[in-house]
Amino acid sequence: MAMGTQIVAASALSGVNIVFLAALTVVWVRNYRTFRTSLVLGLIAFAVVMLVENAFALYFFFTMQSLYSGDPHVQQAVLILRGLQLVALAFLTYVTMR
Repeated sequence: MAMGTQIVAASALSGVNIVFLAALTVVWVRNYRTFRTSLVLGLIAFAVVMLVENAFALYFFFTMQSLYSGDPHVQQAVLILRGLQLVALAFLTYVTMR
């Protein structure tokens, strides 16, 4: 069964989210080595958990297509949530890199 357009878009957004999270993790690990604060350690933990979540999402998008393909409302909800996550991570990446 072919993936729907919305799930393909959600997969792409998960991929972009992974790129943002990888960049954030690199910066935060570098900062943790310098400052050794628990706040930065918490940011690293956040990024790693979000990286794992997005990696699992990609895995499920490609291996369990039938789970998402049955209901267009589910596909739309997944796409909206991935889009909101992308916006949040884009802002966070922007302010972190400044």
